[in-house]
Amino acid sequence: MNFLNFKKGFLLVSFLIFTISCDITENVVKVLEENQPLTESEVVQGLKEALRVSTDTAVNIVSALNGYYGDQAIKILMPPEAGIIVDNMNNPMLRALGVNKLIDDVVIRMNRAAEDAAKTATPIFVNAIKNMTIQDAFQILNGPDTAATQYFRKKTYLQLKSGFKPKIKSSLNKPLVGNISADKAWSSLTSAYNGVAKYVPEWKQVNTQLDEYVTNKALNGLFAKLGEQEKEIRTDPVARVTEILRKVFGKK
Repeated sequence: MNFLNFKKGFLLVSFLIFTISCDITENVVKVLEENQPLTESEVVQGLKEALRVSTDTAVNIVSALNGYYGDQAIKILMPPEAGIIVDNMNNPMLRALGVNKLIDDVVIRMNRAAEDAAKTATPIFVNAIKNMTIQDAFQILNGPDTAATQYFRKKTYLQLKSGFKPKIKSSLNKPLVGNISADKAWSSLTSAYNGVAKYVPEWKQVNTQLDEYVTNKALNGLFAKLGEQEKEIRTDPVARVTEILRKVFGKK
């Protein structure tokens, strides 16, 4: 072997050794980085990001057309106080007044109102996320699949309700379906029923205000979807759409 060939061979071997060493070094660094314990700030940031992503997705789901109405798990049905109307809707006197259709009118409009109001929930959620403490974050990280949602509901439900209820009330007054609002449809239904109920001793009058009922049902549905999204982030790597989510929940 002449000197030139030896030199070429030496350079090739050196290059291969250098390349392999670099790969090994990169892999070692990567392993070390992956096994570094999470810092407190990373945990807090990760949990807040999980809530942000979950709430954004949940709001987008329920605020879409049929987000409530088309989902049997969160569809808003008649208020319990109106159960007597539903139970007796086939009574000849009520059927003659078209109560069956009036019930359907109320249900679809309540759900449309919830879908409309849900669009305004995101900033309320975002503001509530800011108050999470380090202790809260670690408890949530090591909790069950919907620990963040449970924490969020416990800590913020009343605040969310106070901010959300006016939005619901406004939406209930909007003519979202057939130029008739949910409140107007509800008034038509209860007026028809109450007009007959006064002649039937065992039938109680129904005077429920829809805004309180629909607000509670709408928030319950929103939290249900929030819990589903949180569970996906915890269990499905594909749902971890940001680096901090992959880092925090990948180590869980």
